[in-house]
Amino acid sequence: MSDSGFTLFETAIGRCGIAWRPEGLVGLHLPEANEAASLARLRRRFPGLDPAEPPPEIAAAIARITAFLAGGKDDFRDLVLDYSSLGAWDRSVYEEARAIPAGSTITYGTLAARTGDPGMARAVGQALGRNPWPIVVPCHRITAADGRTGGFSAPGGTATKLKLLEIEGALRVETLPLFGGAA
Repeated sequence: MSDSGFTLFETAIGRCGIAWRPEGLVGLHLPEANEAASLARLRRRFPGLDPAEPPPEIAAAIARITAFLAGGKDDFRDLVLDYSSLGAWDRSVYEEARAIPAGSTITYGTLAARTGDPGMARAVGQALGRNPWPIVVPCHRITAADGRTGGFSAPGGTATKLKLLEIEGALRVETLPLFGGAA
């Protein structure tokens, strides 16, 4: 086991990656086309980290993420994230996104308002595009104001976003902003 590193792990949607340091999780990576591509991306994203056996708390996080992607319920709010490489704006966006309940969606504008600046919907989208922890910071739960899915920068793009929303039951008509669900 190592107090820092990264590893790949199998899930219902493919091989995901996770990276950690003693301060907490530094990243989560959704599946690429193949394992070699995932490893290459993890090496680029986390140049100071090497493949390693995860310590117990990271192994527990992997088990929880795996269960979630198989249809389990989890909000991951208790997982410790290493925010040290992020600016204050991104951190505020990620902390507000973590408060969105599983199975719900809100709009970029609503998330901007929750950060204290309702005019920053586009900046919220940009911050979410840089999200180092997809799933744990549930950027897939944020949609465009007009009912469209909105973007998703993780591998697989909007198809992956829709799959994540499907897994947690957020595609029911009553949960979508266009139909008066969580706004």
